[in-house]
Amino acid sequence: MQRGRVEEIARAIKAMDIRYVFIAARGTSENAARFANYLLGAMNGLPVALAAPSLFTYYTPPRLQGALVVGISQSGRSPDIVSVVKEGRRQGCLTLAITNEMNSPLAESAEFALDIKAGQEDCVAATKTYTAQLMAIAMLSAALLNHESSWDQLSLVPDWVQMAFEFESQMPDLVHRYQSMSNCIVLGRGFDYATAFEWALKLKELTYVEAEPYSSADFQHGPIALVDGGFPILAVIHKGPIYASMMDVLRKMKQERSAELVVISDSAEALHVAQTSLSIPPEVPEWLSPLVSIIPAQLFCYHLAVAKGCDPETPRGMLKVTETR
Repeated sequence: MQRGRVEEIARAIKAMDIRYVFIAARGTSENAARFANYLLGAMNGLPVALAAPSLFTYYTPPRLQGALVVGISQSGRSPDIVSVVKEGRRQGCLTLAITNEMNSPLAESAEFALDIKAGQEDCVAATKTYTAQLMAIAMLSAALLNHESSWDQLSLVPDWVQMAFEFESQMPDLVHRYQSMSNCIVLGRGFDYATAFEWALKLKELTYVEAEPYSSADFQHGPIALVDGGFPILAVIHKGPIYASMMDVLRKMKQERSAELVVISDSAEALHVAQTSLSIPPEVPEWLSPLVSIIPAQLFCYHLAVAKGCDPETPRGMLKVTETR
């Protein structure tokens, strides 16, 4: 049923002169938008711009002609995200809401709404809704490509995710090494740039670790100065076009700076260079890697929170729905 809905949206996109995609999102949903930035650009040839929602609530909105305007929100109740979609529709753009709440203001403001069907998420920090958002974006990309092979790969994601969960029994022992960690850097690039940002966000939300995400390229333009002996670097690396450049960075950090490396990867070589390695199935294609690699990252954060004596179900200072303006 969802495939049919996504294909309907894809037909509407193809029927219009869509020149780029303009996405409004906050928090975890913005990390899903980062995935869309790479996926729709690399797989579908569509440039993606991330909105600055304050332009739509406090200043004069920019011109959006030629855009597919997308709002991504778990609750669909953030007024600033809704304002971007409403303005896009006012300007005559095709608009799409990706949300877990079909009766929300966001879903009602868009021409098309895509239900991620994640069900109720009781935990304050978004987890399954994030992976569901990634799946919705991946399905949209597959529908725009109209290649059955993409759908075949998507059908295997649940199996790959289940395989990634097999590491959970080892997590309490693995995270014990990082119980006193107070800050770290999280690296990713390409499709898993989004994973680095979401891993860092969950570390902040659940463990109160000061985690800063970077692409491995940006990291070398200044932040590398932070690293000295034992400094924790967490990295997500897939055997794709960016693999060699990221491996160069990781080797340099270990050999020259004696960094402490935690690595999520499908590569035995990358896992071997780390003090702590978290593997994902090697058959996962790069474009779907973020749907799988985020699982060990989330498990790492959960078990580290428990080890630190934090309550991962109710992080301090956080609300289930944040209605920013």
